[in-house]
Amino acid sequence: MTENATISAKSRDRAGKGAARATRREGLVPAVIYGEGTDPVMIAIDPRDVWKGLRTGHFFSTVYNVEVEGGKAERVLPRDVQFHPVSDAPEHVDFLRVGPSTRVMVHVPVVFHNEMASPGLKRGGVLNVVRHEIDLMVRVDHIPDQIDIDLAGYEIGHPIKISMVKLPDDVKPTITDRDFTIATIAPPKTGLVEEAEESEEA
Repeated sequence: MTENATISAKSRDRAGKGAARATRREGLVPAVIYGEGTDPVMIAIDPRDVWKGLRTGHFFSTVYNVEVEGGKAERVLPRDVQFHPVSDAPEHVDFLRVGPSTRVMVHVPVVFHNEMASPGLKRGGVLNVVRHEIDLMVRVDHIPDQIDIDLAGYEIGHPIKISMVKLPDDVKPTITDRDFTIATIAPPKTGLVEEAEESEEA
C-alpha cells in the first residue's frame, strides 16, 4: 500500500456553494473530511496535490496524512473527486477519516506478468482482460498497490479466475457469490496458430 503521503490544508469556516466558490477563487479546492463518528471537517487544499495523487493511479487507495493549518493532522483515504464539466479542474474532494481497523472497498489494478511463459500467448493467443481492476474489501493498513497475476503455463481457452489468484491476508473480493473471471487466453485470428507452429518447427 502507498501510504504516509502528506497533504497540507487550510481550514474552511463555512459550507455551501458560495463558500466553495470563494475557495476556488483563491486557487484552492474545497474538500471535506468525514467518518469515524467524528464531525466533518471542511478544508481547502492545493489542486496540485490532487493532480499529483491522481497521476499516480493510486489516489483512491492511498492513505494520506492531511495536515490542517492550525488544527490536528487527519489520517484519510480519498473517496471522491468532482470535476468541472468543461475544464476538468477538480472542484471538490471527499476524504474518509480512517483508523487502523477501518475496512473499505477499493478498486485495485490488475497487473499481468510472464506473458512469454504462456504457451497460449506464444502460439498467437490474445490476452483478453475482463477486469482491469478488482473491487476488494480490506483494512486500510493492508491495501495492496496492485494484484499480480502470473501467466506462466496458461493455454488458449484457459480462464483466469479469482480463485486462482493469491490475495494478501485479510483481503477479500467484494463479489463472493461466484468465481468470477479476470481474464482469458483467447484464440488467435485465423492462420496465426499455423504460422506460430510452423515457426516453432523451423
